[in-house]
Amino acid sequence: MSFAILAGISLVAIFGPLLALPQRWHLPVLIGELLAGIVLGPTGFDRLHAHNPTFEFLANIGFALIMFVAGTHVPIRDTTVREALRVGLWRAVVVGVVAVPVAFGISYVFDTGHPALYAVLMASSSAAFVLPLITSLKLEGEPIRQLLAQVAIADAACIVALPLAIEPSRAGRAALGALAVICAAVAAFIALRELDRRGYRKRVHRLSEERKFALELRVNLTVLFALAALAVETHVSIMLAGFSYGIVIGAIGEPRRLTRQLFAVTEGFFGPLFFVWLGASLDIRALGDHPSYILLGLVLGGGAIVVHLSQRIGGQRLRTGVLASAQLGVPVAAATLGEQLHLLHPGEGAALIFGALVTIAAATAAGALVARASIAGAAATRTPSPVPLQSGGL
Repeated sequence: MSFAILAGISLVAIFGPLLALPQRWHLPVLIGELLAGIVLGPTGFDRLHAHNPTFEFLANIGFALIMFVAGTHVPIRDTTVREALRVGLWRAVVVGVVAVPVAFGISYVFDTGHPALYAVLMASSSAAFVLPLITSLKLEGEPIRQLLAQVAIADAACIVALPLAIEPSRAGRAALGALAVICAAVAAFIALRELDRRGYRKRVHRLSEERKFALELRVNLTVLFALAALAVETHVSIMLAGFSYGIVIGAIGEPRRLTRQLFAVTEGFFGPLFFVWLGASLDIRALGDHPSYILLGLVLGGGAIVVHLSQRIGGQRLRTGVLASAQLGVPVAAATLGEQLHLLHPGEGAALIFGALVTIAAATAAGALVARASIAGAAATRTPSPVPLQSGGL
């Protein structure tokens, strides 16, 4: 890893905004960043190596920040979303139940022995992908609020369940690690809320703004990295650390200045770097050496879409169900943990990420359709109905 490579990564990351520039396409920025990583990774020109320790560490920082920002986007303080929690909880539970037999069937057909892992993957939703996509497309309404609740619940539940599913023989250890991270996040919430109640938080905010100290950003990064260190030490994905602390900050309420700072740090550098790294980690050539895993990735991605479409019976629109099926953090964490612990078959980790890309492509298309339908509906509402001509007129 060198400054030249870092400059190159930053340069190719610009491909994300360029690809998302045409508004009629309704593409999220991360699609271009992923494609850039795939082209420059082992699949394409083999110029970027995801296993480089420095590159991987910087990407992990980006992953933690992305999940942190996703957690802050969960509108836990919004009373209208709280009312949608009942529907969202029910849909997340039903999707999880439907995913179980499908996962057992896939595991049996491909003879991998990972039904619990596949069930968690297909039941998961990506708040890191869906929430920014909804914001960028300016989607609103009760179905979207219910979708937000469903995605947030499913993502949080699957983040906790992943360590238990990927290594069932050590489920107790994984549960203790997840519990340790969650308890640490709860302790941070109690401490920050008490500081806010006593007025210390506002004083620090004013001092930081007047003196340009960026104290809030420094404190929050310190706590975030401490939780990430705890997650690594207890063999839990840093995804749980980032997302749980993001929810803590979202529940307390982050100042606008901190929001802008986090946006600059995450979206300006670490986030694009993570998605470029993610694209570089997907070795489609390795999948070519194991053709059955190409099919496994397609089946996992298609299975996730199908189990989420089961909510059509409960009144959810098909396009919204496809949007809810988007995966990102859970498959990445599963592939990373599985390869680190040598629990996956050769090529299986790439198949998990490939399946996630299938759901991202489908969710992107569904989001574009929802946005176009929303625009068309708004235009029809603004257009006055023509006044019929009365007989006997001029």
